[in-house]
Amino acid sequence: MGEKIYGVDLSKEITPWQVRDVMHACFVQAHCDVLAEMKEYHEFKSEAEFEEMKQLDVAMLIKSIFGEIGADFENPTKKDLLKVVDKLSVYASKFRKPDIIEKHHAEIMMLINKLT
Repeated sequence: MGEKIYGVDLSKEITPWQVRDVMHACFVQAHCDVLAEMKEYHEFKSEAEFEEMKQLDVAMLIKSIFGEIGADFENPTKKDLLKVVDKLSVYASKFRKPDIIEKHHAEIMMLINKLT
C-alpha cells in the first residue's frame, strides 16, 4: 500500500471523482473553525445536524465554483479540477495563511497530476 492523501492511495489509479471528493474533505477539514463560527448565528439541534450543515456548505461552495467555470460537478475533468483547486485556493486565502493553502494545494495537485 502506498502513500495516501485523504484516503486516496497514490500508488493506485485515481479518478476525477476521487479528486473532487478530496477537495471537499480537505475544505471541510481546513475550514472547520470558520464553519464553527456559524454556531454563533444559528442554533443546531445536535452535533450531527451541525456536521451535516458543514458538509452541505462546502458542497455548495464547490458546486458553485464548478458552475462558475462552466464545468460539470458530476463529471469533472482534469482541466476542470485544475481550475477548481486554484479558485478554492483564492477563496481560502481570505481565511488561511499562505503556507497552509500551499500545503493543501500541493497535495491536491499530486492527485490531479496522476490523472490521465
